[in-house]
Amino acid sequence: MGGFYGAVVVRGFRRYATYRMATAAGVFTNTVFGLIISYSYIALWDQRPHLGGYTEAQALTYVWIGQGMLTTMALMGGGFEDELMGRIRSGDIAVDLYRPADLQAWWLAADLGRAGFQLMGRGIAPVVCGALVFELALPSSVGTWALFAASVVLGVVVSFALRYLVALCAFWLLDGAGVAQAAWITGLFFSGMALPLNAFPSGLGEVARRLPWSAMLQVPADMLLGQHQGAGAVAALAFQAGWAAALLTAGRLLQSVATRRVVVQGG
Repeated sequence: MGGFYGAVVVRGFRRYATYRMATAAGVFTNTVFGLIISYSYIALWDQRPHLGGYTEAQALTYVWIGQGMLTTMALMGGGFEDELMGRIRSGDIAVDLYRPADLQAWWLAADLGRAGFQLMGRGIAPVVCGALVFELALPSSVGTWALFAASVVLGVVVSFALRYLVALCAFWLLDGAGVAQAAWITGLFFSGMALPLNAFPSGLGEVARRLPWSAMLQVPADMLLGQHQGAGAVAALAFQAGWAAALLTAGRLLQSVATRRVVVQGG
């Protein structure tokens, strides 16, 4: 069965790899926004050196990590959720439920493929461009990069689990677009995309860092910046894994309720 879901991952990767022009346009857009935000951060850090515990170089690195993670984590949508909600509204979801594959696992595998391509196709290039323009605080340790890679994978799973819950709302709502928009606005703010959570006021920052959205950007960024080391790195990965497990379980339970709803409505 693992080979089957592995094939779904590859299929998800190849599907997004066909959109070459969209990918190139996305790289350009992310790079332009990265430049705009970088100069805003430079002005802010000139006034508030070491804001959030970051040096200016670390803050700029955070900006470009964010641009690289934006589509990888589907922080502004663009993942599977629109398609899944469409299948729920049309009734095609009934066909999906009859297939010899778990619905949640299928979409997770497909989303991992999507995220893999977005990381390679739209994630790396903006960071390289940022490194050519600014002095970034990128690590030289292979171990740090390995921890970052593990954190990114866990962040993608958390992102999927949150968006899966949002998509399942379509079983009860005529149009889940409003919920989806509210979800990505919340995600942009509490992931740290708008501003590092470390720079939030103490009370709000403490709460935000405990929410699942922080696992999608703040934790991977801090892992790359060396803010989590040793036992701290293990605790950060455990935090992400804990949220991933909890949200996937919630999705499983909601899926079970939704499946019974389909059976009742379909007779």
